[in-house]
Amino acid sequence: MHTLVELDHQLFLYLNNLGSRTWDVFWVFITEKETSYPLYAVFLFLCYKHYGLKGLGTIMITVALMITVTDQLSNLFKDTIMRPRPCNEDFMMQARFVAKRCGDFGFFSGHAVSSFAVVFFIGNLLKNKVKYIFTYLLIWGFVIAYSRIYVGVHYPGDIIVGALFGTIIGTLFYKLNVWARKKLNLTKA
Repeated sequence: MHTLVELDHQLFLYLNNLGSRTWDVFWVFITEKETSYPLYAVFLFLCYKHYGLKGLGTIMITVALMITVTDQLSNLFKDTIMRPRPCNEDFMMQARFVAKRCGDFGFFSGHAVSSFAVVFFIGNLLKNKVKYIFTYLLIWGFVIAYSRIYVGVHYPGDIIVGALFGTIIGTLFYKLNVWARKKLNLTKA
């Protein structure tokens, strides 16, 4: 386990130090949750277009439940495992910290779990309706996840575990939504 933690630290330092002052403002902007709001509006429009108003209603309820689960699960793990974020470690003298804030604990990343849950939920909903949607969403998910390393608040292990949980949760909530729309006879498109 010690070797795995050390590898995570070294990979963090490598990836974090790829940054430069030129790109700092961009990555701080990307890592803010509000930056994705316009993209969420596009998702809402596409879901409305392909699933109608009632279908959109079930999708929005499912997404609200899914994000609640991802946030609470991430907080439960952080408060139980209590692994310090890299920005709270002594070795940060060798790294770059450009985030606006640094919380106490970081295992696992709430940004990674929620963004990958959205990727797999929306990706599955729209994969047969919008060409290349899954590819675009995966790129977006990886960019959001990397931003957390870039700004200095998460280790790569925090990101990987968050992305795995997000993938599972997004897929399960997609299946729940399919079931709910069938139950309510909302199988448009």
